[in-house]
Amino acid sequence: MKMMYKIFLSLIICLTMTSCDSIFRDAPNDKLSEDMIWGDEMLLNEYTARWYRNMDNGFYVLVSTFIKNLGEEYEPWFGDQLTVGRNDWYQAGYGDMLKGAQTIYNNRGKLYWENYYTQIRSINKLLENENRIPVSLRSRLIGEAHFFRAYYYYKLLRQYGGVLLIDHTFDPLVNAEKFPRASYEEMVRFITSEAETASGMLPVEYDSDMVGRATKGAALMLKAKTYFWAAGSHFQNVETPFLGFATDCSEDLLDKAAVEYDRVMELGIYGLIDISGSDKESVVKGYRDIFLTKNSRESIWEVQHSDDGDFMYGFGHKLDRDAAPPSQTGVNCAYNPTQNHVDEYRMANGKRIVDPDSGYDPQSPFDGRDFRFYANILYDGATWKGSQLEIHYKRIDGKNVPGKDLTPYGSSTTASNTRTGYYMAKFLRESQQIDNDETYASSQNCILWRYAELLLDYAEIDFKKGRVGAALEKVNQIRRRVHMPELVSVTWDDIMNERRVELAFEKTTYWDLLRYGIAEQKMCGSTNPLYGCRVVYDEDGNRSIVTDRLVNGNNNEIRYFDVKQYFLPIDWDDVRYNGIQQNPGWNEV
Repeated sequence: MKMMYKIFLSLIICLTMTSCDSIFRDAPNDKLSEDMIWGDEMLLNEYTARWYRNMDNGFYVLVSTFIKNLGEEYEPWFGDQLTVGRNDWYQAGYGDMLKGAQTIYNNRGKLYWENYYTQIRSINKLLENENRIPVSLRSRLIGEAHFFRAYYYYKLLRQYGGVLLIDHTFDPLVNAEKFPRASYEEMVRFITSEAETASGMLPVEYDSDMVGRATKGAALMLKAKTYFWAAGSHFQNVETPFLGFATDCSEDLLDKAAVEYDRVMELGIYGLIDISGSDKESVVKGYRDIFLTKNSRESIWEVQHSDDGDFMYGFGHKLDRDAAPPSQTGVNCAYNPTQNHVDEYRMANGKRIVDPDSGYDPQSPFDGRDFRFYANILYDGATWKGSQLEIHYKRIDGKNVPGKDLTPYGSSTTASNTRTGYYMAKFLRESQQIDNDETYASSQNCILWRYAELLLDYAEIDFKKGRVGAALEKVNQIRRRVHMPELVSVTWDDIMNERRVELAFEKTTYWDLLRYGIAEQKMCGSTNPLYGCRVVYDEDGNRSIVTDRLVNGNNNEIRYFDVKQYFLPIDWDDVRYNGIQQNPGWNEV
């Protein structure tokens, strides 16, 4: 059955059967009149809620061999800043993704494709009925529709290149309409036009009961991010129109992105959250709190997780549970920062650890680092929830005995501990209760775009345009916030380093590797193996530290990225039905 036909049927079912959602409980048992939807504020809000729920999984992550869960991976796991602790996940969908398996990629491509087009069809249906929506709600709802149509096509652009631009509903049983693949240029034009329309209809801010909905700022940020993404080096001078531009359009696209970033800043409602106090403890706490505060002035767009943390029936998540060290009853240990990333943190004096006068001591590598290191990373000897972590071995009777945070917690055969010698602290709530009740878990939102990212994007643009002083000031705004020494000059490597540290473990760090066209280098074990730290205390209490230990031993080849993986395979049903060209390198297996 063709994908478009399946989507058509699923939407008809959801509009006619009361079992789709409890909000339909007052409708007749056999159908729900569309008049009830377009004229009722509660039903309209529930209708649009699906667009929000399906836009991103946030921290709701599950690694599984089941096809239905393939869309729930956390992107930074596939870069070089994080890896996972559980061995069995390497034999599940996560491991297959790392190996570039055709079947798993076909399934993943199909899953995303169908989800995005299901939402797009829902959006198109509302837009075709906009005149039936009460005038008091119309502007906001139509603005949301244009925003989400742009947003879902933005996601399709990043994952598939040029796709099927469908701006209306159709019935394949009546009219067997087919669609060609749009060019990269057509995609960018469509997305930015939709985002501009949305920006003119959406409010700058909402009352407290509506916080979290798409705003004018989010629409302008989406427009800027589209130009910024399309300016990536990987999409210039490309022969195939739906995979990039025939010439180098980056200069023009960067100029357009800068205009939109200016418009976001001119709204005057976004900025960096200030951190009071300049000592390490104050900065660490203040920095962590940025990611625990929902819908702050720094946040431009974020996934709204359930406030009650309900994981089973709501949209809470298990981030704290999945990331916790074994001494805090963590079983999955699913977020292990790599030594590759730890080495990116400079010293508190602003110097790189490789600089001869930096003061870095390889046998005391956790001393004197950028304050964000202590906010983001849990290392041997760090304090978490009032306990000092033991991520080390003790030499006893000639054997290395693992400390409590290198010893899996509980009796589960799949319980694990860090593979790298580190645990993640960023995003986590130190006071979060972790017990045997998995119904209620974590509630912090997943920030997708924030003001610090805007500044770093703009710093890239400024530097490429020769405005080095402006780039330096934007980088230093971020460094001042965390009370780190300002740079006196800035290089491209400085900007990239600040980006990697400030945006550590955020989803943008994964997409940067694709945008820069360096995924083959950074996401392959053969060219960029992952390293970890090993701390051992001998029988006299002397400590030795090794920071170049291969995480996967001699099996780094399990991390593999082929050039074809820059673009996911399109659903093969649509390739055949529409008679379009599949993305290069993919076979149906």
